[in-house]
Amino acid sequence: MTDLLDNCRNRLLAELNDRGFWEGKLSSSALATAVASFALALGGRTALAERGLQWIRTHRNADSGWGDSPESPSNFTATLLCRSVLGEEIGPPEKVRDAILGFYGEDRTFSIPILTLCMLAGKLGADWSVIPQLPFELAVLPHRFYRLVRLPVVSYALPALISMGLVRHEKRPVRGAFWRRRAIGRVLDILRSIQPESGGFLEAAPLTGFVAMSLIGAGYRDHPVTQKCLSFLENTVRDDGSWPIDVDLSTWLTSLSVRALDGDLSVEQTNAIREHLLQNQMTEEHPFTHAAPGGWSWTNRPGGVPDADDTAAALIALYHLWPQDDSDVTSRILPAVRSGVEWLIDLQNRDGGIPTFCKGWGKLPFDRSCPDLTAHMIRAFALWRRYLGEDFDAAMYNAMQIGLDYLLRNQRPDGSWIPLWFGSQLHPKKENPVYGTVRVMEALETLDKQDFLRLEWMRSQGRTWLAKTAEHPEYCGLEDLALLVGMTGNGVDKIRDLTVQGTQFSASPIGLYFASLWYSEKLYPLIFITEALKRCGDKQGKDVAGERSPE
Repeated sequence: MTDLLDNCRNRLLAELNDRGFWEGKLSSSALATAVASFALALGGRTALAERGLQWIRTHRNADSGWGDSPESPSNFTATLLCRSVLGEEIGPPEKVRDAILGFYGEDRTFSIPILTLCMLAGKLGADWSVIPQLPFELAVLPHRFYRLVRLPVVSYALPALISMGLVRHEKRPVRGAFWRRRAIGRVLDILRSIQPESGGFLEAAPLTGFVAMSLIGAGYRDHPVTQKCLSFLENTVRDDGSWPIDVDLSTWLTSLSVRALDGDLSVEQTNAIREHLLQNQMTEEHPFTHAAPGGWSWTNRPGGVPDADDTAAALIALYHLWPQDDSDVTSRILPAVRSGVEWLIDLQNRDGGIPTFCKGWGKLPFDRSCPDLTAHMIRAFALWRRYLGEDFDAAMYNAMQIGLDYLLRNQRPDGSWIPLWFGSQLHPKKENPVYGTVRVMEALETLDKQDFLRLEWMRSQGRTWLAKTAEHPEYCGLEDLALLVGMTGNGVDKIRDLTVQGTQFSASPIGLYFASLWYSEKLYPLIFITEALKRCGDKQGKDVAGERSPE
């Protein structure tokens, strides 16, 4: 196994750039390319738009549809958007509307933008009443009231609420809705104030393209927000004319890589990576979500938003990058860690679970508590307990206890947990219990059963499920197999064969973006396999040492 691990480790180290972080590469997205191309066409950037349309034409699946990534099977949403921007028929307007609204349910975050694009493309007729009106005027309320008024979009989607609601209002105003007309100037100012320097909302082509096309449709083609959106799309297009679902996941990938390479980084690499992470911690209230300082985003780009998974990952990475005998570094790391820990504690929901962005938004996807993020918090806190002072130790212990209660309630009868941000296209329900269970078990293994009640029962159930799954991994791609190898030790030979001795890595669509958009990331299999093999090697070393130790 040593030669396999060395190959993987060397490949991962080779991906580290000279700026001190891993950038990776997300798969191109038919959906993102369709939305970006359509917005650019409406904005008069026709040459670039045509390049995107040509990419879409050449990446049609054999069944004449499109998936979220080139490796994905065709799905209704991606196919609907691609056919719309290509000028092809999509079906009767009423059926399309009902299908989209039915698929996404109460969450209007993605359904309204999809219907708006279809309408602007001339595919849903001329009656804008088929599209529900989003209450864009509520954006003028103080942010703390958003949860109370039960907005029909998730916490990060304020740009969509404003722009989609505005175009619907301009195309079919409701009689007597004078308050909406009076709010237009203020909501446009709000939209301008929360747009990042890059112009890209969330650094994501779909959201940015949806905002641009809606503002153009509403008559605001020359508005500064619109023009910055179009510039972002111009600046992020790939050489082949496509766009990914997001520009990159650099902070996330860097944190995961540090964990996988613990002990294998040079002093110079360690220092550069540590400085990169410290510099990218949010030090001011975020203008978009109004998140407090202290968190990390998935990217170092200005459109990123602090979230729980990346904050926990950064805290874990900083622990591995911390030279405890260096007082100067310690004096910089510990305040940053305290701020990150406070940020996560403040985010914890009443049910004990950790949501993604905002506390208390509750029921809509990507706002509710979830096992993978909760486990990530526990894993981070387990490392930093007893280093931050008695007050922090007590607060972290309490957060971990109620987090474990949440995990206990959400463990499935078979012993598994279902994550939020990762899925498996091989799974009948497109869920990924392997990822969810491994991430929870990794956290549980860091804890002492004498400190935490009912811990051993959860671990026992989880181990049993993982052992059964490792024997019959029918629904596992390469990344999931790596996770199983790391937890069970079974499957190293299969990993060796699939990667040709650690020299070839084929990423599969495992990531889930907002509204369940699939993507693959080229570094995921490399990171996951490196960490899994290192974990196996460490475990074997401990077992051998235990056999040699005297009674």
